[in-house]
Amino acid sequence: MIKVVLLGSGNVAYHLAKAFEQTKDIDFVQQYRRNSKNDKLFNESIPKTNSLENLAKADIYIIAINDDQILEFSKKLKLREGLVVHTSGSVPMDTLKCKCHKGVFYPLQTFSMVQQIDYMNIPICLETEYVEDMPLLKHFAEAISKNIYEVNSNQREKLHIAAVFANNFSNYMFKIAKDICEENHCSFDILKPLIQETVNKIQDISPEEAQTGPAKRKDKKIIDKHLSQLSGDQKKIYKLISKSISKSYQ
Repeated sequence: MIKVVLLGSGNVAYHLAKAFEQTKDIDFVQQYRRNSKNDKLFNESIPKTNSLENLAKADIYIIAINDDQILEFSKKLKLREGLVVHTSGSVPMDTLKCKCHKGVFYPLQTFSMVQQIDYMNIPICLETEYVEDMPLLKHFAEAISKNIYEVNSNQREKLHIAAVFANNFSNYMFKIAKDICEENHCSFDILKPLIQETVNKIQDISPEEAQTGPAKRKDKKIIDKHLSQLSGDQKKIYKLISKSISKSYQ
C-alpha cells in the first residue's frame, strides 16, 4: 500500500480524502490542516495535525492548498524523504522549494464540497522531477482514477487556461442566461435540457461541428435585434463572442 499524507482541508482535499478512503491500495496515514473549521467534513478516524513538525512518514505528500500559498508553504516543509506533489493546474512544479523529490498531481475537475464526484472518471495529470518517481505517482493515481496523463508544467498551464474557458467561462454564461430569465419572469429550468444537450453533443462530435446559432449563420438581423435588448456587460459579451464565432466560420 502507498502511504499518503494530505496537506489541506479545502474542496480538493475533501474529495481526495473521499477517494483515498474508497480504495485498498492507499494508506491514508494523516491529514494536515491549519484550522479545524472543516474537520467535521472529514473522516474522524484519520489522524490530524496542525504542525508541520509532526508529519507522519509517507511515500507521497500531497499539498492541496490555494495556488498563491504553495511556494511559501513548501519552504516550510522539512521533509527529507518521500515525494511531495501539489494539485494545482497553473503552478509550475519547480515552485515547490522543499528538499524532497517533487511532482504534480493535478485532478482536472471543478470541486465543491456539496457536490459528490466519481473520482474514477476524473482526468489526473502527473509530472515528476525525476523519471524514477513517475511509476510510484502513476500507481498511486491509478488507485483512484482510470484517466491518467503525463503532462509537463507548460502543457498543464495551457490545460488550465482551456479549463477556465470550458468551465468557469461557460458557467458564467449560464449565470447570464439565468439573469435574463429571471429579469423576464421565466424559469431557468426551461434552458436546462438545452444546456445538457450542448454538453452531450461534444461527446460525439467536435465543438466546431456542434456550433449553431445566429453568429455562425451570420444572421445580422437577429444579432442586431438581440443587441438592442441588451445593455452593459451583457451587450459587450454578446457582441464580442458573436464576432469571434462569425470569424471562425468564414
